[in-house]
Amino acid sequence: MEISLDKVLVPIDTPELMICGSKSETNRLLILQAMFPGIVLKNISRCDDSAVMATALTQRSGVIDIGHAGTAMRFLTAYFASQEGVEVVLTGSERMQQRPIAILVEALRSLGADIDYTNQEGYPPLAIKGCKINKSHVRISGRVSSQYLTALILMGSKLPQGLTLDIADGLTSLPYLKMTQTLIEGIGGKVDLTQERIVVHPLTPGSIKEFTIGSDWSSASYWYGFIALSQDSKIRMSYYQGESIQGDAAVAKIYEALGVSTHYHEDQRCIELHKVSPADTTFVALDLSDTPDLAQTIAVTCAGLGMACHLRGLHTLKIKETDRLAALKTELEKLGAVVAITDDALILEPGTQLREDQCIDTYHDHRMAMAFAPLVQKISLGINEAQVVTKSYPDFWDDLAKAGGQITFHN
Repeated sequence: MEISLDKVLVPIDTPELMICGSKSETNRLLILQAMFPGIVLKNISRCDDSAVMATALTQRSGVIDIGHAGTAMRFLTAYFASQEGVEVVLTGSERMQQRPIAILVEALRSLGADIDYTNQEGYPPLAIKGCKINKSHVRISGRVSSQYLTALILMGSKLPQGLTLDIADGLTSLPYLKMTQTLIEGIGGKVDLTQERIVVHPLTPGSIKEFTIGSDWSSASYWYGFIALSQDSKIRMSYYQGESIQGDAAVAKIYEALGVSTHYHEDQRCIELHKVSPADTTFVALDLSDTPDLAQTIAVTCAGLGMACHLRGLHTLKIKETDRLAALKTELEKLGAVVAITDDALILEPGTQLREDQCIDTYHDHRMAMAFAPLVQKISLGINEAQVVTKSYPDFWDDLAKAGGQITFHN
């Protein structure tokens, strides 16, 4: 499916968007709920990735296809490996079978897990025979993906002896690890977290715990981009509060420099975004090591504002749904922007007049579609494979229409 986005013609007065629960919180809590059934969840994410996770957790044998869901692949690998009697083949899309998983598999094997590659060494599909994990100490790189570490931390909370992870070369995407720590501690567990070592203490859950999952800040980021590129707009979003365990809540602070102010209504559990004058209309430099999923949105916002940017700390983007750095460069250049990338950074030159009526390719990546959509405030454009947004934000196109976006769908 392709959509065409035409320039907004009539501003809508303060639309209110109901954003579903965080995918990141939901997927961690689904694993914890499977291990500790006394957990009750409210406001879970309605996205494809969480649906895939929930379905997979009901299975104990056969082939489990998680599609493009990278989080599910990492978390389920550790989960199934520690479930005695389980025998599954964990597979996914063509792109998923190109995404490396050797670091996690080798860590699990060193703990006694029974995992084999059914095709290419180091990549899914994985044949997993669940067994009792007797060892409690592993050394692993913290540089490549925080999801490898989170998978082990979640599994470790159920092990009778707990689990100690020695970190080889520092941690990346630290807020996601702190999220995992907070959720485990919310059900009575304990996780000691430093740059060099993570100690997961064995957990014996007490009374039933109920979690109301906060709305997704990664999804909110696209509305920060929308407001930044508008002339004078407001948007209200539920359910959000000032305090969040989601790392991407940093978007509120980041976008102050890009012309968006955030007003918190704690009693109503919502936020309101207002267009303001940017602090600097020429250049922004950011280290996004802790929030790499914001990179696409920020880069597109800067291109739409005619600002230069230097975004670094992006080494994990090369192993996402696509090589996001390469994809950003290709699609921004399609619009006329001047972009350079390295293994870790993106540099955007200032002041390019963006081309109209270009069609953005999404590369099976939900964030590519949603990051570019706010440009409808500036130019008309098309989005190929627009349905990819269901991976994390199934209501996105409906919400864009509520906010005044002029949308035409094509089969």
